[in-house]
Amino acid sequence: MRKTGFHGFEWDEGNRQKCQKHGVSIIEIEHVLTHAETLITPDPKNPRSEPRLLAIGRAQDGRYTFVVFTPRQCATGTRLRPISARYMHKREVRKYEQEIARAQKR
Repeated sequence: MRKTGFHGFEWDEGNRQKCQKHGVSIIEIEHVLTHAETLITPDPKNPRSEPRLLAIGRAQDGRYTFVVFTPRQCATGTRLRPISARYMHKREVRKYEQEIARAQKR
């Protein structure tokens, strides 16, 4: 079977509970991971062999949200497995807004 692009999310009881621990809903997490203005960068602190990425963006209600996730290959494409999620601190929000402004000028 040929692999294609994005093919949804990978949720189970373990990552669902960990991600919602800080009050971020699954809907908010999925929105951040698929929204055009989300910044996605490699996790520089990840010593694991599986790649981990950081997503920084806004939920539908405008709250700034930080999500750690890993892309996983499946037969039909790539699934995103959220690992952790929380709302961002003021300092992180300022940095995000600066990065978005820089990206929009390009």
